Amino acid sequence: MQLLFNKTLYLLFLFPILLFGQINESDSLKIKANLSLTGFWQGGNVETLIFRAKSGITYKPWKKWVVKTQNSYVYQEFGKEKADADFLSLNFLYFNPEKKIYPQLLGFLSTNYRREISSRSLLGGGVTFQVYKKDKNWLKFSVTSEYEQTNFNNTNFNLNAYDGSDDIDTWRGTIWVNGKYYLFKGKIIVSHESYIQPSLEESDNYRWQADFGLEFPIWKFLSFKINYLRTFESIVIEGQKREDKFLTFGFTLKSY
Repeated sequence: MQLLFNKTLYLLFLFPILLFGQINESDSLKIKANLSLTGFWQGGNVETLIFRAKSGITYKPWKKWVVKTQNSYVYQEFGKEKADADFLSLNFLYFNPEKKIYPQLLGFLSTNYRREISSRSLLGGGVTFQVYKKDKNWLKFSVTSEYEQTNFNNTNFNLNAYDGSDDIDTWRGTIWVNGKYYLFKGKIIVSHESYIQPSLEESDNYRWQADFGLEFPIWKFLSFKINYLRTFESIVIEGQKREDKFLTFGFTLKSY
């Protein structure tokens, strides 16, 4: 645990721009960045540590183009034994995101320690629909398609049809729902980012994720945050549960 704490401090002080959750790519600012750090620790008879870092950056390299990257890291240990060490990087390229309907390209990369996923990559594109925007409040839907390549460290799955191979590759279709709302004159900020991602080739291969945040601003650039993350994978290593839930508490830093 001490080693994890030291590494966190190292990243905070040496790489602040990389660490600086959810940003609206339709905003007019040329560059925006934020960072959420949430976690939970319990010591004594039962030792538990949960740590989550989530960052987001948007940048406008040209007038009508926006680059957006969202990166998150989840770490868990119970009784000083590592249970999770998961990395997720979501990267987007948008064209004309100030319009109500605009196209996008995307590339994802992730790992998952407990699910024994050594690497997962997705590459694809789609379109985003800006359903609602008023002041700082907004709601968007996106429809995309991606080709996924997933490499496991195991070949024994909960669905026998996939046994014997450590690679599962497929085309997927994804529906996204994202939003952010400032309530009670900005004293409470509610955000959500969810998706469902079925395979276009196999009906039993699908996943979904729901990420909800509740922020209480302390200062213009700092908020206290409660975060709830729920994930589901239909294909997992035999003996593992398909669903995971994380409830964490911490702070959000932002540059705007």
